[in-house]
Amino acid sequence: MMVFIRAYSNRSCNALSVASTRCSLLKGYLDSRKNQKCQKYSTNTGILPKNCKVAICGGGVMGASVAYHLAQLGWGPQTIVIEQDKLGGGENSFSSDLVGVFKPTLSQVRLCQSSVKLYQELESQGFQTGWKQCGSLCIARTRDRMIVFQRMKSQSVSWGIKCEIIDPQKAKELCPLIRIDDIKGALWIPEDGVADSYKICLSLLEAAKQKGVVVLENCKLLEVVCDNGKVVAIDTSMGSVDCDYYVNCGGFWARTIGQRSNPSVKIPLHPVEHYYLRTNPIPNLDSQTPVVRDQDGSIYFRELNGCILAGGFELEAKPAFENAKCPDTSAGRQLLADWDHFHVLLEQLLHRVPSLANASLDNLVNIAETFTPDCKWIVGQAPEIANYYVAAGMKTVGISAAGGVGQGVAQTIVNGYSQYDLYELEMSRFLGLHNNRRFLRDRVREVPGRHYSIQYPNNEFKTGRNLRMSPIYPKLKEAGAVFEQVMGYERPTWFEPELSKDHLHTYTNTRQFTMAKTNTFGKPDWFDIVEAEYEACRENVSLLDYSSFTKLDIQSKGREVVDLLQYLCSNDVDVPVGSIIHTGMQNIRGGYENDCSLIRLSENHYMMIAPTIQQTRCKIWIQRHLPSDNSVSLTDVTSMFTAICLMGPFTRHLLSEMTETDLSPKSFPFFTYKELDVGLANGIRALNLTHTGELGYVLYIPNEFALHVYNSLIQAGKKYNLKHAGCYAMKALRVEKFYAFWGQDLDTSTTPLECGRSWRVKFDKGMNFIGRDALLRQQEEGIKRLYVQLLLNDHDPDTELWSWGGEPIFRDKKYVGATTSTSYGFTFKKQVCLGFVQNLDSHGNALPLTNEYVLSGEYEVEIAGTRYPAKVNINSPNLPTKYPDKERESYFATRDKMVSEPLLRNN
Repeated sequence: MMVFIRAYSNRSCNALSVASTRCSLLKGYLDSRKNQKCQKYSTNTGILPKNCKVAICGGGVMGASVAYHLAQLGWGPQTIVIEQDKLGGGENSFSSDLVGVFKPTLSQVRLCQSSVKLYQELESQGFQTGWKQCGSLCIARTRDRMIVFQRMKSQSVSWGIKCEIIDPQKAKELCPLIRIDDIKGALWIPEDGVADSYKICLSLLEAAKQKGVVVLENCKLLEVVCDNGKVVAIDTSMGSVDCDYYVNCGGFWARTIGQRSNPSVKIPLHPVEHYYLRTNPIPNLDSQTPVVRDQDGSIYFRELNGCILAGGFELEAKPAFENAKCPDTSAGRQLLADWDHFHVLLEQLLHRVPSLANASLDNLVNIAETFTPDCKWIVGQAPEIANYYVAAGMKTVGISAAGGVGQGVAQTIVNGYSQYDLYELEMSRFLGLHNNRRFLRDRVREVPGRHYSIQYPNNEFKTGRNLRMSPIYPKLKEAGAVFEQVMGYERPTWFEPELSKDHLHTYTNTRQFTMAKTNTFGKPDWFDIVEAEYEACRENVSLLDYSSFTKLDIQSKGREVVDLLQYLCSNDVDVPVGSIIHTGMQNIRGGYENDCSLIRLSENHYMMIAPTIQQTRCKIWIQRHLPSDNSVSLTDVTSMFTAICLMGPFTRHLLSEMTETDLSPKSFPFFTYKELDVGLANGIRALNLTHTGELGYVLYIPNEFALHVYNSLIQAGKKYNLKHAGCYAMKALRVEKFYAFWGQDLDTSTTPLECGRSWRVKFDKGMNFIGRDALLRQQEEGIKRLYVQLLLNDHDPDTELWSWGGEPIFRDKKYVGATTSTSYGFTFKKQVCLGFVQNLDSHGNALPLTNEYVLSGEYEVEIAGTRYPAKVNINSPNLPTKYPDKERESYFATRDKMVSEPLLRNN
């Protein structure tokens, strides 16, 4: 090992290239070609076409895949690919080229499965891909890692992945190189493999060129030209091209390329040092040696041309190019090898494969790789510019995703949507803060390590914290709040009594905030605390911070805003002033682009409340449908209001003491709005709802009054024994009440008819709305999956593993679906799972559902290999309470009446 260090610690790296020059084109690009200021870009060499439909920037495997799939869809002659350097990074490009299909979510799994299928098809057509199905062997050193593998094994049923749990001896038989005396077992995935990203890139481009795609090397993008918020052309070092769509497949350079437009496109990526160790040929090394992942040691290795190629994802990575000057060429990404930094991985490699100590080293390569701030890929249309797409941030495993991502992007461009549900990978999941250079630098120190660290439920990032905080944040911290971060916003998960006591003995400004953690797959430490908060919400008075919720104001001078919302929403929003309407915003397939509450403040003024994660996404969705005459104004007021929820049966009594407004049910009924004075503050938008089905109010308070209102509520609440509550208690409430949330239960492929909300779809409201035709067609044909609630029986929450989402559901021993949201039901005294079930034929095709099918049969939910019997519900339950109330009992989120659900009729 010391020989290796001496030999390679002195290796030099290529010098950084200077950053590319930029020039801003004049507005109205189509008329600017003759302008002298653009001539330095627009000297047409005759190589580039004058126009095309799609221009792809990036000649790596991702750009090649997008081009290939566009060509397959018939757009080959209207597509160009430009690469500033060599295609595929050149023959000397370096990558691990691991192709594993197990990913954190089903959408990512489907993309990877499509990639494997594509590479196999290319091989069968005579193209070179380097594809080798050698399998993956993931080994576990700890009990919790084995639980992870058991959960993966259970998920594999619904995800269509062949795998098996094996003992250490079987792992040794599959890979004789490894040491097994310290492992508990392993997960064997036989259909995983490796490939050659350079060969795949060239093969995809060759196939694309055969169908008319133009591909150019050494052609540098200088500007993406926009007009009226839409892509109209690109300018390059070889000339200008008019185009309708642009795809940024810049990989390592995607963030820099995003800055070459006006407005710039914020692509949150930052490079870190990433290491690959390669030995010289090892005698008798089996070419079918599986890829071995020792996640507890943060390492992996594979066979490559008779050698061992190894690497890993250290717990704390080193950011690269912190001065923001990234190299122009692939060669410039190679950095000096820091053996001191790599030493922690090298130790683990030698521990797992002792024979490596006798192998001779070929080289240790340090390549800068880019990562996103949330450890997910970036795929989809940019929020800033219409028809500007991005496929980047693949985190060293681009080859695993390239086939599926390329297909998804191409389908979206050509058809307007994809066969894949890509919402979780879209750029609209970010805010501007996520693209802050310092934020990215700090965050990417911990992101790579999350590849192999155990992802416990509700896992939190440690960096980039305390960014977005409500005005009452210091008070919540004093009260013992334990925080999670969503869209950069700190919000309480639960309130730790001991932390509140600590405040009495310390200064608030010196005590660090406490971050939520659930380092178990069983009963969490916070269980008793959340149970007490839950009880306060249902039977007394509690206070919750809803400030992170997305808040938009939409208004117009005339009825334009009503007409717009009637077109965007499936429910009828033309309701009396002061009403609150819960509605979906559907896409053309009937799926949910947004799930929100609309408050009609005045005739032509609405306030929209949507999930926290929707802040960018739903705003962009609405913006892209605004009238071109600017008659409707859309304003993001999320940061203007502090939202405090008072929940519980005594909230009306408490709030009545602080306002002179009549809060009686007759004057202020459920699901309506009033503007209140509270204490000495005025202009407070009060909503008679809680988003959980419990009694209470949400107060949207102008920020300058927030502390006053909070202090007043706390003071007045003392005689009611008011208790703080966090979002974990809120989740338990809504899961028990059978409430679906966007991003957890609802997504762009889920329709209101499938999740029991057909009564919120008004087909007869007098005007068309997006998705109406698709929903009418589904109503006629019948739904093929159904949202259900399952109560687990024979499950001991104290000693057995919990369901945390993604578990397979079985009916009469046959797989029928998977869970989405789960929680412990403190009223049911059982584990409660929400999810979707299907009626699958022998070939796995979904058939229409009936009442008889859904309500009959014996259900089970499998948790890490153990199946638990479950009772199925399709209606929101009426939970017992000490204080029954007509308002609380009258509202049900899911299928309030069977007669209103024609989709559940018996055929």
